[in-house]
Amino acid sequence: MRGKAVIAMSGGVDSSVAAWIMKEQGYDCIGITLKLFTNDDLGLKKNHSCCSLDDINDARNVAYHMGMPHYVLNFSGDFRDQVIRRFIETYEQGGTPNPCIDCNRYIKFESLLRRAKQLDFETLVTGHYARIEWDPASGRFFLKKARDIKKDQSYVLYCLTQEQLAHTVFPLGDKTKGEVREIALAQGFVNAKKHDSQDICFVPDRDYPRFIETYTGKQQEGGNILNREGAVLGRHRGLIRYTIGQRRGMGISFPQPMYVAAKSVAENTLTLGPEESLYSRSLTAGDCNLIACTSLERPRRVRVKTRYLQAEQGAVAEQVGPRSIRIDFDEPQRAITPGQAAVLYDGDYVIGGGTIL
Repeated sequence: MRGKAVIAMSGGVDSSVAAWIMKEQGYDCIGITLKLFTNDDLGLKKNHSCCSLDDINDARNVAYHMGMPHYVLNFSGDFRDQVIRRFIETYEQGGTPNPCIDCNRYIKFESLLRRAKQLDFETLVTGHYARIEWDPASGRFFLKKARDIKKDQSYVLYCLTQEQLAHTVFPLGDKTKGEVREIALAQGFVNAKKHDSQDICFVPDRDYPRFIETYTGKQQEGGNILNREGAVLGRHRGLIRYTIGQRRGMGISFPQPMYVAAKSVAENTLTLGPEESLYSRSLTAGDCNLIACTSLERPRRVRVKTRYLQAEQGAVAEQVGPRSIRIDFDEPQRAITPGQAAVLYDGDYVIGGGTIL
């Protein structure tokens, strides 16, 4: 027996195959599915969330198929406080959040890992597409991109600490999605052909304003839409309905395309501008976590992503505070958005990242 591992099982094919790989490698495994919220509480339909009964049943079916114990843990309190609350607060403060990063940071790799240790399981396993590497020279764990670049999820894992990386395994890091499907089919898993979820689990219809207003019980206040000179162009329907770079949904027509260029929560105003107003050459990121090093001792050449699906961009990163980094890009970047993550890379290695301020 190689060790004891908790498998975070969402009911999807990736975590199921991750469990199978760990069992094949001789680990003593248990599967745990997290109950993060009740659909009724959020006004969701039964089959439209990663916490649905169908997903739990799929995870349990696969676990039992492999002769592995399976449990459901209620983490709805943590999820409400650490993910949903942060999601709403970021929108209310004028940003655009990425709740998947917060879920990884506070739920999977903090709360669940802590529970695993309490159960005397030293390893946490997930179905993420990424790789972890130990570097004896630096005495650090490195986070690397997955072999399947199209499925790589290192961007949403930049917040992992050295302690968390030391107790985490990503069995799919060296596999392609096609190979994972083949394993699931060969093993007869009930979810072998199950589609990947593309939505935020607690807002599956992508209507974030409706969710926020329903959840908080507060109607968003409208305000003025301005041009860059400060002239009033019209009225917006609440700042949470808009994000930097947005073109449609303003209810105003213009002779040329106009985009959301800025949001002021203090003044409750939305500022529009032409395409060129969206570009900037620098950003500051806060609440930064560095993986490849303890700090940036000097300005460093990096590649940067400011959105999950964005291509990496050349830049120079400089640490300007204990947990803040300034990034200066080689070329102006379109619609850099507060609340999103800026993640720094050196080839396949994640240097670290932070929240765009």
